[in-house]
Amino acid sequence: MTSGDVGSDEDIVAWQLGRAPRAVAGVAHRCPCTAPDVVRTLPRLPDGTPFPTLYYLTCPRLASAIGTLEASGLMRDMEARLATDAALADAYRQAHATYLQERDALGFVPEIAGISAGGMPERVKCLHVLAAHALADGPGVNPLGDEVLAEVDGWWQQAPCATAARSGLVAG
Repeated sequence: MTSGDVGSDEDIVAWQLGRAPRAVAGVAHRCPCTAPDVVRTLPRLPDGTPFPTLYYLTCPRLASAIGTLEASGLMRDMEARLATDAALADAYRQAHATYLQERDALGFVPEIAGISAGGMPERVKCLHVLAAHALADGPGVNPLGDEVLAEVDGWWQQAPCATAARSGLVAG
């Protein structure tokens, strides 16, 4: 997992998380600042623990912005919409199926079979996971993830991306 730029992707992700990353299969998306902001993780951690989160958000700036959205009650509102908007619910179920298919391609783990992340397919439990999925797979795959990203558009325009660039971890 290297970018070829200043500092390795692993160094950048460790800086972003404040710890060494675990079970990373690769960078799934890059921030406009060039740093990884989503990593793809293996479905089983090195210690054998099943890990259902395929797309893990690493950008601290984006994580903070999404945390503010979670505190606003947005998850409750999204979940209520799933109960009344059949098209949204269908698209969300498809996002769940896509997530499972992509994770299973990295290795099938029976303990988490059928379990995706973020509350999919019927709940909204973690906006971070939904946004990471939307970034990794692109627009139109996870409708609620797309909505989260629209709410936090421009997260990369301020620190910590700028802080990382000044520290030499990210080519700025």
